[in-house]
Amino acid sequence: IRYPEIKPPLRRHQNKLKIRQLPTMTSNNDKNNTDNDESEMPFGLSVHNHESPPKHESEDLPSNEEKRNTTKSYGTIDDDPETGESSQQESPPETDSTPAPPVPLYQRIWQQWCKFYNKNSFLVLVVCAILIAYAYPPLGAEYLRPDITATWIAVLFIFVLAGMGIKTEEFAKAFQRLYFNVFLQVFNFGVVSGIVYGFSRFMVYVNALAQSLADGMTICASLPITVNMVLVLTKSAGGDEASAIFNAAFGNLVGVFLSPALILGYLGVKGEINLGDVFVKLGLRVILPIAVGQFLQKFVSPATEFVKKYKKYFKTAQEYSLVFIIYTVFCKTFKNGSDASVGDVFLMIALQFLILGFVMVLAWFSLRMLFRKEPTLQAMGLFGCTHKTVAMGVPLINAIYEDNPLVGMYTLPLLIWHPMQLVLGTAVAPHVAAYVKTKQELLAREKEEEENKNTEDTIKTMEMGATVHVNNSTEHDNSQHE
Repeated sequence: IRYPEIKPPLRRHQNKLKIRQLPTMTSNNDKNNTDNDESEMPFGLSVHNHESPPKHESEDLPSNEEKRNTTKSYGTIDDDPETGESSQQESPPETDSTPAPPVPLYQRIWQQWCKFYNKNSFLVLVVCAILIAYAYPPLGAEYLRPDITATWIAVLFIFVLAGMGIKTEEFAKAFQRLYFNVFLQVFNFGVVSGIVYGFSRFMVYVNALAQSLADGMTICASLPITVNMVLVLTKSAGGDEASAIFNAAFGNLVGVFLSPALILGYLGVKGEINLGDVFVKLGLRVILPIAVGQFLQKFVSPATEFVKKYKKYFKTAQEYSLVFIIYTVFCKTFKNGSDASVGDVFLMIALQFLILGFVMVLAWFSLRMLFRKEPTLQAMGLFGCTHKTVAMGVPLINAIYEDNPLVGMYTLPLLIWHPMQLVLGTAVAPHVAAYVKTKQELLAREKEEEENKNTEDTIKTMEMGATVHVNNSTEHDNSQHE
């Protein structure tokens, strides 16, 4: 604050008064400014005994920029001699000693639940559907008309969307890595299903597992590769995304024909299964909707753009359709009863975990032996060789075993395999990504060394050729001289 230059009358005791100033923590420039201000103050007045002139209210509140430019000192008032703006130095900030109120327990529980549900919505919905089906089976078995709503409307909706999502243009890349693609499809359909079928028959033979759950394990192992999960895990593990897209699309298209053949080949045509009706249902509920989806994708661009625009909502609707099919399936099973106990279910869960871990290890070592210099293909094959789709598997099982009262037990192993492959895949993906990075660096180093070696060999060959040419020229010149 700049004080006006007031010349008070001279007094005899004015030399005895001294200017009192509190110690400051200012910079050199601020000290110079303070000295200049003190020199301008009337002699004999101090900051304690001088009454400053009245100020405007706006002068009491310094601006934000003035607050940033002030240094922290106490009891000092400075002027800026160039701009004439006043900047009062801040006092120490007042800290609020009262702690923030704790978050209530119910809010923390709700936040954790929302986080878990967002990551595992399908699993939560499936568990809720099974519990509701167990509570009152007639609702989904009779009153909701599952023979129309679940077996036709929901199934047609799912497979039309699946047909629109299958990218057949990726099939042109099949011959780029034909050996790898053939290996992956054979392992996924043949090796996994053969191992699971043999193991489940052994468990039934020793009376350790119910027949329905053993058949369900075989049905699960005969299904094609999943689409979205394989692509996401391949990307996070640094694998070959193009191969993931092709094998997912090709596997799902081939699985429409190959999976029913494998299931009926392993389990046989039982009394409640009419083979002709099964193929008619598959043609109308699976093949025809996929063909319609492909037609819409190729020739009806507004429909494709509409689905892409509202992809999030269509995906949610497809998920709810799957949950509804599962609900009606288990309503039928709980209404008619099954041959499996709760202990059999938990045993089947443990066996699924062991089998999935075993086939993943087998696929990994097989890929490392056959594709030594292709780490990205090894990463993609680890997931592609072992994953099974639930989006096409549930409607497919329902179409084949629609009238079978044990259809819920046939579906349960797939519902266990699906989240289990996600958990194991997420756990190993960072380690696979580190392996891929290290392997690529090693291969690049080996390639560079090989190129340097080839360059050195080429230079040596050229030098030897030049030496021979010089020797021949010398002999020729000598012969001419002679």
